[in-house]
Amino acid sequence: MKAVRFHEYGEPSVLRYEDVEQPTPGAGQVRVRVAATSFNGVDANIRGGFMQGPIPVTLPHTPGIDVAGTVDALGDGVTGVQAGDQVIGFLPMTGPGAAAEYAIAPAEVLAPAPKSIPLADAAALPIVGLTAWQALFEHAALTAGQRVLINGAGGAVGGYAVQLAKRAGAHVIATAGPRSAERVRAAGADEVIGHDTTVVTEPVDAVLNLAPVAPEQLAALVPLIRDGGVLVNTTVWMPAPADEKRGVRGVNMYVRSDAEQLARLAALVDDGELRVEVAERVPLAELPALHASAAAGTLPSGKVVVLAPTA
Repeated sequence: MKAVRFHEYGEPSVLRYEDVEQPTPGAGQVRVRVAATSFNGVDANIRGGFMQGPIPVTLPHTPGIDVAGTVDALGDGVTGVQAGDQVIGFLPMTGPGAAAEYAIAPAEVLAPAPKSIPLADAAALPIVGLTAWQALFEHAALTAGQRVLINGAGGAVGGYAVQLAKRAGAHVIATAGPRSAERVRAAGADEVIGHDTTVVTEPVDAVLNLAPVAPEQLAALVPLIRDGGVLVNTTVWMPAPADEKRGVRGVNMYVRSDAEQLARLAALVDDGELRVEVAERVPLAELPALHASAAAGTLPSGKVVVLAPTA
């Protein structure tokens, strides 16, 4: 089969589009005929060798944490999924990914793919959708009537976070740049302000930071939070600030795979309550160029889906 792998850490040029042996599922695993994966920033960090401590991988390594595809073969002991099922999943970061024609996945991480959108486009949902869901409802415990500030709402996670927070009945304030402001507003934000604005009309109950801001910019968000509120930070290379005197918590968030939550997100897509947006679709052979675009800062806002070769 065709796959993209890197045999050593380094720049995007270490990625190779090559022929590799088709994998065989082990106990508790399934093989998925990949429709698509997607690009995530962590893929580039792993490839560059910056995550060898928290996310050790075996070289050569196939990137691609998100997967959307069709179950092709079952390993021993697999229940609840059958060959022919269309599925999505957030694959283990330390294992081989889905930038290939076929991928191995633990059966327990897979959820039924939404039926109302193309299967390949569903690869844009798992990791970013789960990040938004867990940030809002596990860590911030967001409820109807609360006010939430989503900092950096113009990216892929932000698009889902705005939709989910609005659906939950919150008042959503979003920061976004000129290129993404209209899209964020269309996602349901009640207020859209510029990145350089740290003024809100009244305090918020929660801040969700999705932007790679400087520590002092992140700290400037804390006074906007009412007593007893929370700041959830997804840029975990920088500790989340807090204000213990006022009971404002700072949470450093690490997304985890959760098939039940992913199934709920897929159901929301099929119910028309959550929109999956794809900024661009590129063939698997162009994944090295996609990594180069990311390194150059020229990726489009939103999610880029990487299409596996079709038979």
